[in-house]
Amino acid sequence: MKLAPIFDPDARRPSPKPVQVDLRLIFWAGTGLWALALIILAALTVFGVNTVKPMIVCASGVVIGLLMLVWEHCNRRDYRRLAL
Repeated sequence: MKLAPIFDPDARRPSPKPVQVDLRLIFWAGTGLWALALIILAALTVFGVNTVKPMIVCASGVVIGLLMLVWEHCNRRDYRRLAL
């Protein structure tokens, strides 16, 4: 019966284990993409295109990415322990 897990929690299958990923790689890739976009926008500014607001967004993305790398470094042991 498909509704059995809703009414009887013991009938549920066990949850799968979380997938262990390297967050450093993900955060570096995202930060790199924001930095690349910032460089492209800076080049467009040289040619006279008004890109102040998008540059602020890209700079914010770089800062947030760097902060996430700091967070990952501080919490690496905790989330790796949970994935075992």
